[in-house]
Amino acid sequence: MPADEKIAYGAAPLQYALLWRAKQLENTVQSPLVILIHGGCWLSTYDIQHTYALSTGLAQAGFNVWSLEYRRSGDVGGGWPGSYDDVKAGILASSRYNNGEFDLAGSVLVGHSAGGHLALLAGGVIKQLKGVIGLAAITDIEEYANGSNSCQQVTKNFMQAMPTEKPSEYHMANPSKQPLHVNTLVLQGKKDNIVPAFELDKLERKIIMLDGVGHFDWIHPGSAAFTLLTQQLNGLAK
Repeated sequence: MPADEKIAYGAAPLQYALLWRAKQLENTVQSPLVILIHGGCWLSTYDIQHTYALSTGLAQAGFNVWSLEYRRSGDVGGGWPGSYDDVKAGILASSRYNNGEFDLAGSVLVGHSAGGHLALLAGGVIKQLKGVIGLAAITDIEEYANGSNSCQQVTKNFMQAMPTEKPSEYHMANPSKQPLHVNTLVLQGKKDNIVPAFELDKLERKIIMLDGVGHFDWIHPGSAAFTLLTQQLNGLAK
């Protein structure tokens, strides 16, 4: 299902949000706005389109969805900290849309994978948000950069260096070393080989591990992972 509206939050072509409006109107009043940040190893190769199904599913479940596109590694202005700055600007833009239709205090920030990494960081500074949910989020970018899978190996592209070369930059970009939103939740699958769970207890926030769930299950409506996500979102609405 296509988005209902495209809204620019900056001058660059990739600085925009797509809005999916809730299809179950009776639930719209009590359901939070979902501000969604897609993943894809922070690479320009993977854009917002791969989360269209997730946005559609959430809208059909009764949530308004503000899905952010942002500049990534390979885009002019992308990488660290440009991608992070884009995400923060896009989140704040949601509260200015349509004369303040959506309030940050009624919005939940949800990020998947590399988007989860950015969501955890942004939630720590935009404290007005109702909550933050990381889906298979990269929670320790320093450890992640030293891994061997294809996504881990391009972390250095995003950061423009390895951790030993820019330790202070990695510290600022590391959710496990930065303050998080008080209402932060991380949902993680036990069969995730792209973003394996790594010392999630260091976050000192609620973690839910799901048996039999892989990395991409979170973005597919109809999966057990998607069901858990909607349950958690509905819980935040109360």
